Amino acid sequence: MRAQTKPGGSPQARGRELARIGRQLWQESGSVKQAAVELMNRYPDIPSLQAHRYACGLSQDQAAVRYNETTGHQTMLGGTSINAWETWARLRGGAGSPPSFSSLLTLAIAYSSGPLGVTNEHISPSDLVAEAYERLAPEDQLSLKSFTSTNTPTKPSKPETAPKGHPTSPVSPIPDGVDAIGPDFSLTVPTVEYGNPEICLYSLPNPKPGQLLNLSWASFGYGIERLIQQIKNVGRRIDVDACFGINEAGLAMATFLASAQFGRCPIGYLKCNKSRDFITLDPASMYPDLPEAPAIVLCDFEVKHADVVGFVTREIRARYPRAEIYFAVFGAMTKDSNLEVGSFDDLTGAGIIRAADFKAVFIAATMSPPGIEPPLELR
Repeated sequence: MRAQTKPGGSPQARGRELARIGRQLWQESGSVKQAAVELMNRYPDIPSLQAHRYACGLSQDQAAVRYNETTGHQTMLGGTSINAWETWARLRGGAGSPPSFSSLLTLAIAYSSGPLGVTNEHISPSDLVAEAYERLAPEDQLSLKSFTSTNTPTKPSKPETAPKGHPTSPVSPIPDGVDAIGPDFSLTVPTVEYGNPEICLYSLPNPKPGQLLNLSWASFGYGIERLIQQIKNVGRRIDVDACFGINEAGLAMATFLASAQFGRCPIGYLKCNKSRDFITLDPASMYPDLPEAPAIVLCDFEVKHADVVGFVTREIRARYPRAEIYFAVFGAMTKDSNLEVGSFDDLTGAGIIRAADFKAVFIAATMSPPGIEPPLELR
């Protein structure tokens, strides 16, 4: 394919545009490697190391976050290291610094999960330095050669293609006991500045229209695991001061998220009393002592038509001025019968969520009327 001209503007603007193009190419091909190759065909000045990052739709800082997540946060790599490696790969003459074999191995694993952090494509460390291999240290060349020869599949693997907007594989295997769920799909949602706006969620088809869909504990846990994956892949580390649950089902979600993702942070409880015309907070609600301008994750089991989220959010901000609030919901109702929505505004509660002005939004699944029922009929 004929090489295209470079996107104009500042280096930062060009990087954002190339990351957008790379993410779009990944959506079309379902493969990070294929998207990276196409990027290099279009823009010959981009080295393979950089092209794989753009194919994942990541900035240098986001790539560093993904790198540290891959090592279980045993490293504290910054975007400057990613920049130094890519500068070395792009330019000759001593600019930048070459990545070590271990760093290439970690990057290959990090980029193998794609823009959404949900795929498991085989990417070799040698793929990342295809054009700069000879400029690596002799020891790293030997390591790469040995690794490649011992890890080459006996049968070439063909990347799975996915429909546009759909990841190539689920976030995690579906465990026994999980109710029937629909296919995974991606959705662009409000998120933090320079964060990854695409989340991977699934639909909850109802085999008995007009009746509540009762969820098992396994299904409940699977949805929470999906929320955790979305939080991990937002593109930056989220440090949270507290998790708040709306009613008992939200409280269960907040408890799991606080323990599994946020270092057992304090937990708040918002018990809502509903009548036909208004909502009030019960005195049994719990508000932990928090620092000034805290970061809070608000958990709700489902979002339909009622503006419970907006009411609760206003109450939280009144009690904790300048709070940054993230919103995690298990089930979001859709306006139409098609649960695999193509736009955030196709959700019934889209306007309510936007008006609440959350820092970021996480959704495990979409649902149809009349909704879903948590285990043990938690309210």
